[in-house]
Amino acid sequence: FCFLDSEPLQEAEEDLASEVNLNNPIMTEEEREAIQQELAKLEEEINTLKQVLSSKEKQHIELRQKLGITPLSELKSNFSRGWQDMQSSTAYKKTSETLSTAGQKTSAAFSTLGTAITRKFGDMRNSPSFKSFEEKVENTVSTIKTKVGNTASSGSFEEVLSSAANASSQDMPTNNLMDTSERPC
Repeated sequence: FCFLDSEPLQEAEEDLASEVNLNNPIMTEEEREAIQQELAKLEEEINTLKQVLSSKEKQHIELRQKLGITPLSELKSNFSRGWQDMQSSTAYKKTSETLSTAGQKTSAAFSTLGTAITRKFGDMRNSPSFKSFEEKVENTVSTIKTKVGNTASSGSFEEVLSSAANASSQDMPTNNLMDTSERPC
């Protein structure tokens, strides 16, 4: 909205009129009055146009409100339209295609890596070093079972450990159990 104040306009015109008078001393009083009348008429038309414009703007706002067009909905619409325009641009399409290709290549690389790791674990399990380690663990478990007193080779590793813990706790004397007669009053 550009509303002009009539006072600065009049001051500028008075300055211009004084310059005209200095530059054109031949201007008659009648010519000067005619110019001032024309100027007054022009200022009156400007004020009328301002009032008409203000009235039209109010009517514009009211009609938009009746249609449900709010600044927020207009912003959403502009954003949606901008997003669609951006998606249809060639730069967006090229970038999207590049990222899609990169994603596919990355997925393929991870798949290949997973297959390679699985194959390596399988190879490692079949290696003599791993078999030797596995035999050592089995011998250790058998030794623990024998020491605990469970000569049967059945049972899981966790069962052997828990029975070993129970056996060792029964062998150890407990110092915190006292006869009630020995307790101080």
